[in-house]
Amino acid sequence: SLCAAAAPNLSYQELKDLKKANVLHIDVRERWEIDRFGKIPESINIPLGELMQALQMDPMEFKEQYNQKMPSKSDPVVFSCLAGTRSKQALGFAMSLGFS
Repeated sequence: SLCAAAAPNLSYQELKDLKKANVLHIDVRERWEIDRFGKIPESINIPLGELMQALQMDPMEFKEQYNQKMPSKSDPVVFSCLAGTRSKQALGFAMSLGFS
């Protein structure tokens, strides 16, 4: 299940369409889940437990840690997990930090 503020639940096809528009996709599953079930192409993995800290990092540190430009508070971001619960939590965390 996928989450974005404008559309709290997205289908896989909607995500594919959004990715064409340069949306940052953050997978908040644990690393062992990525190893076991696979990585979603062009997503970055930031486990939910690290997300609050990651979204408050210095942009250079974020790039070094996740090999990706840190999103600005207005950049489009989509969160995903296995069932949708963690992605909704991630969305709440990001919005509480001022992400739109």
